[in-house]
Amino acid sequence: MWKWKREKEEKEEKKEENLLKELCGDDVKLHHFLSYYLYENPLAAISEKNLDILTEEAEKSGDFRPVVDKAIFEGAQNSGERERYIKVIQNLALKTIHVTEQEKERVEKQGLTDQAALLGERIENQKFMSERAEDIINVASKFYKEKLVELGEDTRREERRKERQKAEWEEEREDKLEEERREARKKEERNMGREEKREAEKQDKRAELATEERKAFRVEEKGETEREDERIEEMEKTEREARKKEGLGN
Repeated sequence: MWKWKREKEEKEEKKEENLLKELCGDDVKLHHFLSYYLYENPLAAISEKNLDILTEEAEKSGDFRPVVDKAIFEGAQNSGERERYIKVIQNLALKTIHVTEQEKERVEKQGLTDQAALLGERIENQKFMSERAEDIINVASKFYKEKLVELGEDTRREERRKERQKAEWEEEREDKLEEERREARKKEERNMGREEKREAEKQDKRAELATEERKAFRVEEKGETEREDERIEEMEKTEREARKKEGLGN
């Protein structure tokens, strides 16, 4: 039941309006750019190395994408230093343009027109990034703030799932041990006298009753856990809707 409920909710969530599109509004160019430069899970996609190290690596390799991603993410997280990160992004755009122009000139000489056209698009893309750096960070700050909240929710949800799984394993282990004890008692009873056997059967009944009570408690506890999960998820949904109304934490 719980699994079916989660699958149903996930399908419903996929139908919700795209967050990035909502943040960009009618700005098609900004949405197109950020759809390639923002990540659903920034903690996994963006390097943990600091900007200086990433910049050094980029200048050696000619690939500035990792450092741009880092600059946008850090700029989104540090509102008090936004101007500094805007300049960082603009500087990275200029460096990327310079490297790309050199590459474009090289492939043009080789007659690789398709590749040259792609490089030309990259240059225009970087010019856009330089011109719209402030807008890029403003949208990224709202986008990443929401995504980090969702990642926190996902982490807590996964922790609850693991706790339930652990409890289920413990139940299975206890049931198996109880079955083994029951089989051992049956073997012992075969060699018992009448009175001793009668007393053993009474103990078996008491043990069976305790097992049934324990199972009933498990069912009740499981139901309570599912209700708590529903309560938490409903609260998260309510908070998510509230953030939307307030401009996603704007």
